[in-house]
Amino acid sequence: MVRFRTIDAALIGAMAMLFAACGEGAPEDALAAAGDDPAARAAAVLSLPSRPVEDHGDDALRKPANVLAYMDIKPGMKIFEVEGGAGYYTQLFSPLVGPKGEVVIHNPEPFDAFLGDIVTNRVASLDNVRVTKSNFDDLDAEDGSMDMVTWLLGPHDLYYTPGGAALGDDNGAFAEIMRILKPGGVFFVLDHAATPGSPKSAGNSVHRIDPALVLEMVTEAGFMLAGESDVLRNPDDNYDVNIFEPEVRRKTDRFLYKFKKPE
Repeated sequence: MVRFRTIDAALIGAMAMLFAACGEGAPEDALAAAGDDPAARAAAVLSLPSRPVEDHGDDALRKPANVLAYMDIKPGMKIFEVEGGAGYYTQLFSPLVGPKGEVVIHNPEPFDAFLGDIVTNRVASLDNVRVTKSNFDDLDAEDGSMDMVTWLLGPHDLYYTPGGAALGDDNGAFAEIMRILKPGGVFFVLDHAATPGSPKSAGNSVHRIDPALVLEMVTEAGFMLAGESDVLRNPDDNYDVNIFEPEVRRKTDRFLYKFKKPE
């Protein structure tokens, strides 16, 4: 299993300044200048002037340069974002896959209550992005059609019950991800860690999940663990606190796994 650690911040900053100079051209121009290097491509896409100003405010704590470099997204890829939320990563995936690629941002329909028109407004200018709404165990994609599936900060919501109803069956959700991925496709899982041994109900109470539970369910669905990044780990987190509390918000201990669908 491959481990991935933080990219040197000075290197990221230097590359970001370099590719910002390409920002007046098309996104593909800046990304072409970055070549095939995952870290350089991450720096280039983060420097694009098309990014909403409010997204930059989250960068220091979300560390997208490191997350994107770890994912190594190539032009032409088809990516399905399970629970893409407000589209922070959608905005970055879209230019990375380019005009020949596709990004599908998914959210459960009950999320409309707090997302409103945020996603619709964000993707209006992103021609390679499609929006879909469904429960986690009923994903809108053809069998074997996706190169990559991401589920970032969300698997704990398998046990979130807005209005008293679950948003899908947990085993069914990972089976769906397996179904829509191409053989050899990759699946990235990022979430807020709960105290080891925590029950599934932690997903509803403090919006966290035990990493061991994720590993168990994903491997039982047939995926192979292909790597782990420590870039968002924080051993000083207070695991008993809800992730939305100011003392831990955006500073939780977050695990990031890479899984692969067998060829």
